[in-house]
Amino acid sequence: MNNESISHERLKRATIVLVGILLVFSILLGRIFWIQTVDFNKYLSKVIDQMTTQTSVSAERGTIYDKNGNILATNITTYRIFISPSSILDNQKDANRDGKNVNYAEDISRGLSEILKLDYDTVYKQTTYTKYLDRTIAKNVMDEKADEVRKFIDDNGYHNMIYLQATSTRYYPNSELASSVVGFTNSDGDGIYGLESQYDKILAGTDGYYVTARDSYGNEMPYEYESYIPAQNGGNLTTTIDSFIQQTLEEQLIATVNECGAKNRACGIVVNVKTGAILAMATVPGFDLNDPWTLNDYYSNFLIEDAIPEGTEEYNEAKQKYLMDMWRNKAVSDSYIPGSTFKVVSSSMALTENKVKLENDNVFCGGSLNLFGHTIHCHVLSGHGLLSFAQGLVQSCNVWFMTIGERLGITKFYDYFKSFGYLEKTGIDLPGEGNSVIKTQNDMTDLDLAIYAFGQNFNITPIQHMMAIAAVANGGYLLRPYLVEQITDNEGNVTYQHETEIRRQVISKDVCDKLAVILEEGVSGDGGAKNVYVAGYKIAAKTGTSEKKGTEIRVDNVEPYICSCVAFAPADDPEIAVLIMVDEPSRGVLYGSVIAAPYMGAIMENVLPYIGVEKDVSTDNSVKVPYLMGMTVQDAILQAEDFDYEIIVKGDGEYVTNQVPKGSTVIDRTNKVITLYTGDAKEEQTVTVPDLVGKGAFAANQMLINAKLNICIEGTDNYMSGAGAIVIEQSIPAGTKVSPGTVVTVTFRYLDPDE
Repeated sequence: MNNESISHERLKRATIVLVGILLVFSILLGRIFWIQTVDFNKYLSKVIDQMTTQTSVSAERGTIYDKNGNILATNITTYRIFISPSSILDNQKDANRDGKNVNYAEDISRGLSEILKLDYDTVYKQTTYTKYLDRTIAKNVMDEKADEVRKFIDDNGYHNMIYLQATSTRYYPNSELASSVVGFTNSDGDGIYGLESQYDKILAGTDGYYVTARDSYGNEMPYEYESYIPAQNGGNLTTTIDSFIQQTLEEQLIATVNECGAKNRACGIVVNVKTGAILAMATVPGFDLNDPWTLNDYYSNFLIEDAIPEGTEEYNEAKQKYLMDMWRNKAVSDSYIPGSTFKVVSSSMALTENKVKLENDNVFCGGSLNLFGHTIHCHVLSGHGLLSFAQGLVQSCNVWFMTIGERLGITKFYDYFKSFGYLEKTGIDLPGEGNSVIKTQNDMTDLDLAIYAFGQNFNITPIQHMMAIAAVANGGYLLRPYLVEQITDNEGNVTYQHETEIRRQVISKDVCDKLAVILEEGVSGDGGAKNVYVAGYKIAAKTGTSEKKGTEIRVDNVEPYICSCVAFAPADDPEIAVLIMVDEPSRGVLYGSVIAAPYMGAIMENVLPYIGVEKDVSTDNSVKVPYLMGMTVQDAILQAEDFDYEIIVKGDGEYVTNQVPKGSTVIDRTNKVITLYTGDAKEEQTVTVPDLVGKGAFAANQMLINAKLNICIEGTDNYMSGAGAIVIEQSIPAGTKVSPGTVVTVTFRYLDPDE
């Protein structure tokens, strides 16, 4: 009985053990099956990792070019300077043991801080991290300084304590040129702004790597067990930016910012109206692309004015905000109230819908209009009187455009507003594009429409407005703006080629042609854009001034303004369109006709001949002085008289030894005087330069004629065609004694408001 009981218990225990063994075995089999199937790739990767070493090979970031092949962004070799604190400690122990009187940490810190212009304490602190083999002292060190560090190492035997590592660093040869467009990279080489960000994946390329097999002891195996995956260098961008046009735009924007004291910078765009290519785009003042984390002087002054203690959290927050503002591309990201420049678009709507006629369609402007219980003023408070449509546009009459709004109606106006692209982003290949701010069609009232028609109370972006103006210039086609023309690989193969993208036709060519004629007359005649005038070129332009609604008042308790100008040329066959927007000017006459228009003229004067637009010399008031030196006095007088010059001869020699002004000097054709010096006669300062500032054109010219001085015109030189142009600057101060015939350069400008 007992034996049977014992046998039963043993059998039970054996069964349990067997079941347990089978269960464990099943789990192990299941795990092995899982590893060999589901997790196979995971564990294979681990095995390979244990058997191999992978070394990264960095891809070279692509180059960015302007349209003519000039480099805007490239790579240069710089150096990371680093130390080995643990090696410094080991060497110090050896030195102490050998009785050497040295202090490697102090000597190395002193030498590197002097060479690299770093704080000694900051460098010394890195030497105290003795558990580390690698502590960075400086990055992006240029060749010259790197050579000094090498010499320092060689001279002192610091080869196992100080090291240099060659690295590829992004470099911008033109520093600030097109800074808000090109953008920059971070310390890891990733594009974080502008084209560098927009095309980062293309520019960055793909890193390669070496894979080396190792034996069970961790030693590298022979060459046949090594493989190499080459890096794929980044693509190269050829942009639409023209460096000459870009430089011209930036120079003129900076000039107006400096003159008018703009409190919120200025921006501008130059576009090829036939393709949508952006030839230039700028926000000024710009910033140094090679040092983008340092505030420019413009924003540094704001930070100083804030008087926040440096090093505080508030200070760091303020600085970061100013950095973001400095980097911001106003031409693409910001919106603004366009003011009277929008009247170009309103006019195109009215002409297309036959709501206005070029003949026998007059509106009386008494200085204001009462609409729905609200009195809305024209910029000429006394009124323009009876005006045709063309006169209403070039004189920028708000009453005329309120009438246009009423004739169009809300539905038509809104349809055209949408068709011109103002309700959607343009799709330009830059990050951070903004959009318009306007009431919905259902929320718009007739009062809103009246005000919208002359360009107030709604916001659009400069790039939206630029493309709408370009559509008026090119025959009515709304194009997509773009900045990258072509992408090529490292071998020069074209991997992308841009094709002009027409979004839609908004208005007819006939309407565009009519507007071009009217807008050109507003420049060459007595219109509001006459400060844009450039002799020899037909330019269509419109200026604008708008109040910044809801903006903090910062300029002598005066509501901040935006002054702007749009233009295209040649008016009879447009090639380019240009937009200038100056944000919060604080000095001078705060109208677009004064703040923006003269600089628009300067841009056109430089860019049009550059792009091959021939000048009509019959309208040019300037002439070049003939070169007369070395001639006999008789021959010189005969040649000068042939060109209708007044001649003054000094001395009794036979030959001309000097002349004032010099040959090839440009002067105005209305006043031409040459003084010839002969024999031993020297220049005599016998003429006093009169005070011309504030004088009208005829008065200033006559004063110089009377003083036997020549005049050269800058700024608007169509002063004969309209009243009101005055001298705002003269090249030689009043009261200065000069030789007869000396050229005095004067800058004329119309200061009368136009909108």
